[in-house]
Amino acid sequence: MFSRKSMRNLTLASLTCATLFGTALSQADTVEVPVGEQGYAVEANHLRGKKQEKVTEEFGEPMSIQGPVGEPAITRWEYADFFVYFEYDRVLHTVAKHRG
Repeated sequence: MFSRKSMRNLTLASLTCATLFGTALSQADTVEVPVGEQGYAVEANHLRGKKQEKVTEEFGEPMSIQGPVGEPAITRWEYADFFVYFEYDRVLHTVAKHRG
């Protein structure tokens, strides 16, 4: 069995971890996804993992760019029919704009 001292140390370690984890969560940045513009499959889903230069080669310059935000740095490029989300300079995800 555990001694009182080892139980106290274990409890202290657990509280320290919980506090650090809570602090990390409270400092997280958020990336805004426009309301009503999520959930559809995108023709551009083959882009995952590609660099920004490849996206520009295939689709041209984006209509707008937001970010980077947070750590890891997330940037959103807007095209006519979809958004491309980058983590640093690589495609993380594509999201179609709502049609309807």
